Parts: sequence; C-alpha cells; structure tokens
Amino acid sequence: MKLHKLKPAEGSRKKEVRVGRGTGSGNGKTSGRGHKGQKARSGGGVRPGFEGGQMPIYRRLPKRGFKNIWAKEFAEVNVETLNRFDDGAEVDAVALVESGILKNVLDGVKILGNGELTKKLTVKAQGFTKTAVQKIESIGGTVIGTEE
Repeated sequence: MKLHKLKPAEGSRKKEVRVGRGTGSGNGKTSGRGHKGQKARSGGGVRPGFEGGQMPIYRRLPKRGFKNIWAKEFAEVNVETLNRFDDGAEVDAVALVESGILKNVLDGVKILGNGELTKKLTVKAQGFTKTAVQKIESIGGTVIGTEE
C-alpha cells in the first residue's frame, strides 16, 4: 500500500452541488431558491419555531409544573437482577455495565428492593432503597454507599 494510491471507499464522498453555475446545471440563475421572497434573499429565512406571525405553539400551549435541570438521574437496578453475579462478588457500576445489566450509568446507580436476592454480595452504589439494604444485609452481604 502506497500513500499516493489511497482513495476513499466508493460512494462515501459525494460531490458538492455548485449552485448558480449556468442554466444547464439545473441549479443556475436563482440557484434553487425560486423567485423573490424572504427565503430567496441572502441572510433571509425565519427563526426556528416561527409560524408566520401566528401565535407559535410554544406560546399557545399552557406551561405546567417545574423541571429541575440539575436533578440527578440514576440508573436503577433491582435486587433480583444481582443474582447474576457469583457468590461473594463485588458489584459496582463498572461490573453492572460489563455484565450487560446496564448500558449507561447516567449520574450513578440506585439499587431498588424488588425481588429476592439469593447470593451474598458486596454492593457499591450511589443510592439504595430501605428494602434493598434490608435484603442485601439479611443474606450476609454488605452495602457501601458512594457519593460522587
């Protein structure tokens, strides 16, 4: 393989459309913008959400409630899901992702108390429900809460 012989894969590079290059090109004269009007002018066009002066939908619809933009979103895992791990294993965010239980850790992991746990585990997570802590500790496991 030589550097001067390298070429991109067939069909991966598309030729740029050059507008305003004569009538034979199919995009000459008005360059695909039609005749006159706001969208035909340079710098013309309207902002996103503009509805031609009609009251836009984001102003017509009522606003309700409050969305906390700083709220943390936790990846939730039920206690019964932890049975996949071997007895005595240490379960943390990395282990949960590697085992395929979680795809994304988000802002941390919270263990929920749904289902039954049959294995003694050491579980590290950002949050636990009371029932989850009870079920993990009743079987002899340990709970380690980590704050980010």
